[in-house]
Amino acid sequence: MTIFISIYITLLGMILGSFYNVVALRVPVGESLLHPPSHCPNCNTRLKAHDLLPVISYLLSAGKCRYCGTKVSPLYPLGEAATGLLFLWVYLQFGLSVNGVLGLLLVSLAVIVTVADLKYMLIPNKVLLFFLPLLIILVLFFPEGPLWLHLLGGAIGGAVILPFALLGGMGIGDVKLFALLGLVIGFPNVILAFLLACLLGSVVGGILILLGIVQRKQPVPFGPWLALGTLIAYGYGSHLIGLYLSFIG
Repeated sequence: MTIFISIYITLLGMILGSFYNVVALRVPVGESLLHPPSHCPNCNTRLKAHDLLPVISYLLSAGKCRYCGTKVSPLYPLGEAATGLLFLWVYLQFGLSVNGVLGLLLVSLAVIVTVADLKYMLIPNKVLLFFLPLLIILVLFFPEGPLWLHLLGGAIGGAVILPFALLGGMGIGDVKLFALLGLVIGFPNVILAFLLACLLGSVVGGILILLGIVQRKQPVPFGPWLALGTLIAYGYGSHLIGLYLSFIG
């Protein structure tokens, strides 16, 4: 049964990932999610059902539009595949539980934020406001530990990013995002998430600079790393913190 549920969860994630791409690419520029229907941005040809199969359509068309040959952004299949794999990870980690539902919401928010930030260097308020009540309800009714630790996590999440935003190194969207994420994962996981985000962002950023993909002092989005650090802290925070304390104890 676990295998069948795993396959279902993965496929569901990939399908939702396709929709999350639409949200991430349209909401920041004020476009409707429904109109116009999915189409090629170059030739405006309306895409048919077989053009919209998550990941598969991209592979079968060799990453190009079937109608005009224009290259399709790899963000589409990457967003779909990442959502499917992360949905599977949440299920294997938490099963069919409240923590699993919360994990799926975090993954959904993370994917949308990542695609939007990579494309536009922007974290849309509308996306954060949509997830805000859903996440708050789950935290209020099913807190992991004392509620004040969640509140402290939210306060620290916003406070630790705010100085960077005021100095121009990050956007206010990052502040709002990490305040919300900090509220969900609480303290001390929010500290771990921030450290992981800085570490991952620095390592990957350094590699991209060495490869010449990005230039020094070129602005890069930090939202994806905050989201990834949060997911790692949510899934393995207690183990990683316990491991660290065992080394210094």
